Amino acid sequence: MNEGKIGYYASHEQFGPGELLEYVTAAESAGFHSVLSSEHFHPWSERQGESGFAWSWLGAAMHATRFSFGIITAPGYRYHPAIVAHAAATLGVMFPSRFFVGIGSGELLNEGIVGERWPGRGERNERLLQSAGVMRDLWAGESVTYAGIVRVERARLYARPAEPPPLLAAANACRTAEWVGGWADGLITLAKPTCELAEIIEVFRRGGGEGKPVYLKLDIAYGRTDDEALRGAWDQWRNMVVGGGLITELRTPREFDAAGGFVRPQDLQEKILVSADPDRHIERLQAFLEIGIDRIYLHNVTTDQAAFIKDFGSKVLPEIAG
Repeated sequence: MNEGKIGYYASHEQFGPGELLEYVTAAESAGFHSVLSSEHFHPWSERQGESGFAWSWLGAAMHATRFSFGIITAPGYRYHPAIVAHAAATLGVMFPSRFFVGIGSGELLNEGIVGERWPGRGERNERLLQSAGVMRDLWAGESVTYAGIVRVERARLYARPAEPPPLLAAANACRTAEWVGGWADGLITLAKPTCELAEIIEVFRRGGGEGKPVYLKLDIAYGRTDDEALRGAWDQWRNMVVGGGLITELRTPREFDAAGGFVRPQDLQEKILVSADPDRHIERLQAFLEIGIDRIYLHNVTTDQAAFIKDFGSKVLPEIAG
């Protein structure tokens, strides 16, 4: 399969499932080479107001297109890892070599619905590692019984793809990136200054990730004018400026809205590239690719996805090598 460097990010928090299906089919036609899907129970903000069930949506989206898909999810809370393995295996059977799973330690915004204690990061990471082991054993056809933070009793998958889906890990800090390098099939990370990203890639390689792919989820704000882009970003994405450890600890969209209540439009410009100039986006994309990013999933955080897909398809993607 011909895989390019630039993929489209499907944000279920911002768009309903039907609308998002139209965007991914348009993205394929425009020249994007793959899709990374979010997987949320709640949106980040009441203003966004969406949150379709990504696993159901993936079957429809992959049937309607021909390029590859991935998802970022958090096994061990809302979903037992055996259920994640089951869902991913079925997609792998139906769409061979077109699907990967990215896993992370989760956010209270989504996982809190089960009503269990929300542990610290260390325990969440241990649960993540145990979940990865369970999923891999199930994909290998084993009958799995396991008693740890994750508990499994005589589970076995009967519908399995010939090749298990790649299992990538999400990490945004150097320590975590080094740790996942030893067991994940690749890394998914978020945008930072190129010097910081280069360090994350280096420690991932040092921790065991040599030769494994590194994917970047890149938030941008694009509009036909700079003002339009900034207004759209501030409306939809200002809550994400809170960042840091707080993002995993807030419980509801309203709490995120409260945390983002003091964010000014200019604060967003310090975190993401807000620009109507395709050349500025091309320059930034090329800079990230040059430090060793294998694929970039572009998330235009505004609601005007149609203009973004059309303009990037004609003006940006043709200028990106590979």
